[in-house]
Amino acid sequence: MKIEKSEDEWKNKLTPNEYHVLREKGTESPFTGKFYENKSLGVYYCKGCNSKLFESDKKYDSRSGWPSFFDVEKDAVELKPDHSMGMNRIEVTCRHCGSHLGHLFDDGPKPTGKRYCINSISLDFKEKEH
Repeated sequence: MKIEKSEDEWKNKLTPNEYHVLREKGTESPFTGKFYENKSLGVYYCKGCNSKLFESDKKYDSRSGWPSFFDVEKDAVELKPDHSMGMNRIEVTCRHCGSHLGHLFDDGPKPTGKRYCINSISLDFKEKEH
């Protein structure tokens, strides 16, 4: 189900930094995000719409400065060509609300070989109950 909001609704829902990353395709500085070093077990959700994106057992330390995952929940994201900043990359957006999450690279670990390089600010996290 697609979630559609006006830009004013997004601005009212998100902080200015969240809005910059999720709606204006910004990037947080490397090694600064609150989930970069998170090792807790749980689930990562889209900050824009609370859709389930990543399980913590798919997260790994890529040493890139951003939370990195080698797999994503089925049908959770859309991949789009991104030729901004003079680079050829693949943008990762939330399939449900269209929010910018980060980028996908082909230098991840097995079994997928993928690295979903995601901005912490675009995520919420719910720790698994013990």
